[in-house]
Amino acid sequence: MPDLFVTNFNRNFTGVSATAANVIRQQALSHDLRLVGRPLPGCPDPISTAEARRLCHSPPEGKPFAIWHVRRNTEMRAAIWARDVLRLPIRIVFTSAAQRRHSAFPRWLISRMDAVIATTEKAAEFVPHLRAVVPHGVDTEVLRPAENRTSAWAALGYGGKLGIATVGRIRPEKGTDVFVQAMIDLLPSVPDAVALVVGRAAREHQAFLKDLQARIAAAGLTDRILFPGEIPAAELPQLLRALSLVVQLPRYEGYGMAPLEGMASGVPFVGSETGYYRAFSAQGKSGLIVPLEAGQAAVEAVRSILTDPGRHAQMARDARDITLHSFSARAEAEGIEAVYQALWSEG
Repeated sequence: MPDLFVTNFNRNFTGVSATAANVIRQQALSHDLRLVGRPLPGCPDPISTAEARRLCHSPPEGKPFAIWHVRRNTEMRAAIWARDVLRLPIRIVFTSAAQRRHSAFPRWLISRMDAVIATTEKAAEFVPHLRAVVPHGVDTEVLRPAENRTSAWAALGYGGKLGIATVGRIRPEKGTDVFVQAMIDLLPSVPDAVALVVGRAAREHQAFLKDLQARIAAAGLTDRILFPGEIPAAELPQLLRALSLVVQLPRYEGYGMAPLEGMASGVPFVGSETGYYRAFSAQGKSGLIVPLEAGQAAVEAVRSILTDPGRHAQMARDARDITLHSFSARAEAEGIEAVYQALWSEG
């Protein structure tokens, strides 16, 4: 009988999906685990919510209940229904990354959790039933540095000799416009560089995307600021390790995995003062932090790294080392496991 059910109800592969997948691949080594809902790369094939409920009619052998680990509102609702209405022997663990007060309905849902894990100390300030602060980690075996960054970049076919990228949904909150303007200002002075906006724009942000593309065209940089779209999760590691720099300039970020994924790939970053970026940067060893909406400061930070090969090489090495020692998926899984074991021991 399974002892752990991890839910993923979002059909899109988001940052939440990526963090869940990283941990599930570790947890599947030590638990009889079922993924519930939508598939995730490298994880067990998913089962339906109905099948998960059926499997929970009796507790797993040697344990008083199974654990459902949820990360979204819809997933909390499904788990609460299974526990409180169907009276199944389960307990619910929720991971919260939001660094701001939740709205009313999510607050009620979170109040019904048996245990809450926050990803940062700031996120911990906004949730009840806190059991642990466990930073997200990345899969440092899947994400690894390129043997030769120059060759890896050339193989992607984007042109130029080095790549700069921002990764995430194309919308104002993610600061895509701040990145684009920074690249418009930067690229004329860094002739070998090509910038990528990796991600997709939802229907409601198509006008925002078209405006960005018009600004790029007016600057004569259509062939150097590219929009490859959303890259499949299985192909993203190949792109990341080929980059020279990840640049993330959101106006708000709950946690922010892109800099960390780049770091695991041996790529330093420039990020805005949000999410967990300052912790990732390790006081400037692996990344530089600029104020919110400070496009010119971002330009100077990027230039300072890319025009100093020795500094870039050292930051790349530090980025990988910091990820291995402080932000691996294995470390995250161990932190989560301590919460599970505490719940089971309490009965």
